[in-house]
Amino acid sequence: MTLSRRTSATAAIAGAAAFALLATGCAGTADTAGSGGEPASADNPITLTVATFNDFGYTDELFAQYEAENPGVTIVHNRAATSNEARDNFFTKLGAGSGLADIEAVEVDWFAEMMQYSDRLADLSDDAVADRWVDWKTAAATDADGRLVAYGTDIGPEAVCYRADLFEAAGLPTDRTEVAELLEGDWDTYFGVGEEYVAATGQAWFDSAGATYQGMINQVEFAYEEADGTVIATENAEVEAIYTEVLENSATLSAKLGQWSDDWFAGLANGAFATMLCPGWMLGVIEGNAPEVEGWDIANVFPGGGGNWGGSYLTVPAQGQNIDEATKLAAWLTAPEQQLTAFAAAGTFPSQVDAYESETLTGATNPYFNDAPVGEILIDRSQAIDVAPFKSVKYFPINDAMQRALTRVDVDATHTIEESWQQWVDEVNSL
Repeated sequence: MTLSRRTSATAAIAGAAAFALLATGCAGTADTAGSGGEPASADNPITLTVATFNDFGYTDELFAQYEAENPGVTIVHNRAATSNEARDNFFTKLGAGSGLADIEAVEVDWFAEMMQYSDRLADLSDDAVADRWVDWKTAAATDADGRLVAYGTDIGPEAVCYRADLFEAAGLPTDRTEVAELLEGDWDTYFGVGEEYVAATGQAWFDSAGATYQGMINQVEFAYEEADGTVIATENAEVEAIYTEVLENSATLSAKLGQWSDDWFAGLANGAFATMLCPGWMLGVIEGNAPEVEGWDIANVFPGGGGNWGGSYLTVPAQGQNIDEATKLAAWLTAPEQQLTAFAAAGTFPSQVDAYESETLTGATNPYFNDAPVGEILIDRSQAIDVAPFKSVKYFPINDAMQRALTRVDVDATHTIEESWQQWVDEVNSL
């Protein structure tokens, strides 16, 4: 669900692990049907480890509820700071054949990479969970042998979060309905209002080029690869146009804060920028890092119409010792009831169809965001999504390299737009 920068060392480790996995092919395939140790009970206590990243909305209270309902189970939750860190850990330990948690969260941007090694994951197919998710979520998690190897958690319909207090200081509307009308239109509209804001305040309009680019590129169906896997990234004029547009606007509109950096987290609280692109899961990130700020709100609008950023799955690695109990917990965590609880905790918008009819979702408001009707807003934003970006096995490394290219210009100021583009082209060609 996220963007971040990695060191070349960790990238190399992950790349080496992926190569090792490819080299071994299907070696080590496990028949997990009915396996995974004795059921947990008071007389047979077990510990289940759950590895996630960022904020899935899985609170201590939620895990305590499961433990109370399932005597003998103790849950240990390990949370990585970013999706990138989780990815590096996942592929390194998947290649090693040991060390993964009983349940591992996987983000959509590197999900296609993982599906190459679906034989190393438990088959989670079960009539009890059939038809639980939106169709495309389940289809993506079903391998060539018809095995369902992951349970969907959230999806990421996007809106625009904004600081109403900063808007007021700039003479802009502050009511979320009026803000939605102000920003309705294409990206030129969004950047144009930003120019008005900067002219009035001298302060930044959005957080970074990288985050803004992600919202734009997610509206392109085939950005980096064609449907057959052919890489078109460096030759795609639409990609270059978006890259150039966002960096040209960033020169005056960006706070130049690399997303997930310490300065970026501080910027959520100190008014370093007035707006940011906001998938549902970002709501918990903002509130968690700016708990005392009273100005944040969310508008039912997104430049260019609609977009989805992020979304994840839970998997059960076949290397685990408690596969049956882990599958049971993964099914419980991804049930509509628990996903609604997670939404209330972190804004993670459910991928479970039954949740969309629940008053818990349709009537959900968020006190931190000025009592915004976040359930209604995100349902509307999900219905506005008309493009599902194609993400094959090379999507993540290409997009990760693009984020570094944007950072070199916007945050580090070490390259021109043209120089950084050429370096990205060279990196993509070397993949």
